[in-house]
Amino acid sequence: MRFYGQPSRNYKKRNRYRRSSQNGRPRRKRRLLPLIFPAFIVTVVLFLYFVNSKLTPVYLSYAEIQTENIAAHVITQAIKSRSTEIYDVKEIMENVPNDSQGMVANTLNAEIINKTRAEIHGLVESHLKMAESGKLEMLPLSENIEYDPKAMDGSGGVVFFVPMGQAAGLPLIGNFGPKIPIRFHVIGEVQTNVETDITEFGINNAMIEVNILVKVNVQIVVPLATRRSVVEQRIPVAIGLIQSPIPQIYNGGGGNPPQIEVPFNPGGKQ
Repeated sequence: MRFYGQPSRNYKKRNRYRRSSQNGRPRRKRRLLPLIFPAFIVTVVLFLYFVNSKLTPVYLSYAEIQTENIAAHVITQAIKSRSTEIYDVKEIMENVPNDSQGMVANTLNAEIINKTRAEIHGLVESHLKMAESGKLEMLPLSENIEYDPKAMDGSGGVVFFVPMGQAAGLPLIGNFGPKIPIRFHVIGEVQTNVETDITEFGINNAMIEVNILVKVNVQIVVPLATRRSVVEQRIPVAIGLIQSPIPQIYNGGGGNPPQIEVPFNPGGKQ
């Protein structure tokens, strides 16, 4: 028997089911909430690591090009402050006595060359140190490069920023996007070597060039990566044409061809 107004059994069952389902949903959400946040963080970190691993070689290549340009500019600024200009090769050429009659031997003046080499070595080192200490007048100015003088003065090395879009080679975003910090500093001492290039032509004629080869070892640092590079630049010291007397015997440069005797009569007529 059921009285009027008394809820039926089916109604009670439906109410119990609703209460149990309503109480269960918040509990499930509460259980999943501690797992969603760490999973989101891990996903973001993995995504950033994947993107960075793909773009790091691009950043390094771009940083290496910019580093070579900046270092070459600093070396050029150092060479402009030289006290001596380019010599004529005859000014640094010395005659060496020779027992053979009519033959002249020449050699380069080692004292002048070594003095010029030492001057170039000192100028390049001092200018690179000034650039690493934050003196912007030593560095090339560019709209695409922003230097950080405070970081350069504090920790040393040349520090500059480039937009990510430009470093990644994405012209659509160009100068937009986050800026990538790039640092490079000189490793060890500047190396200088003397190079002599002789180009022969004609009979006993030669074009002589004397250069100082400057090598600068630098370390390039981008986020999560580093690379070492060598910046080289040749600085002319002397250049000129040397014309020696024509020999009486000429065999075409040596070898098997027969010798040709050149008539020579300095004292009278033939």
